[in-house]
Amino acid sequence: MGSAQDIEIRDAKPEDINSIVELVIRLKRLNEEFDPLFKTRDDIAIHTKKYIESALGSEESVIIVAERKGKVVGVVKADIVDRIFYEPRIEGRIKELYVLPEFRRKELGKRLVNAVIDKLKNRVDIITAEFPTLNEIAVRFYNTLGFRCIMSNYAIEARE
Repeated sequence: MGSAQDIEIRDAKPEDINSIVELVIRLKRLNEEFDPLFKTRDDIAIHTKKYIESALGSEESVIIVAERKGKVVGVVKADIVDRIFYEPRIEGRIKELYVLPEFRRKELGKRLVNAVIDKLKNRVDIITAEFPTLNEIAVRFYNTLGFRCIMSNYAIEARE
């Protein structure tokens, strides 16, 4: 397996869309393992492609990829959100972070998060990350990077 040094971190381009969609779907299917309320829909590919295309065309989103030998092996996506009730107001919210399994534990996730922080730091006041509560790996990862929990999201199924 290649070293972390031969992986380029760069802004996503339109030609990366299909690779990004594949990684985001893998992330969402991984989330299924943490809680049945994250069961992915049958038409996830169509909606994920629209989601990524929309983000790539938006000033309010940032998508950064990790590329090795022409292949996208990791992605991070963040959105800029106005926290209308709070100061500091402008939040950069990391919504998606996924690295292919064979490239994990090589500081690639950290490089992607740091790249998104660098990209957002002059545009936002606070940077957060959103992921399933039961994903203890993500909890440890973000804690290691200096993030702390500021919001909890609880759920109950409305229908029997």
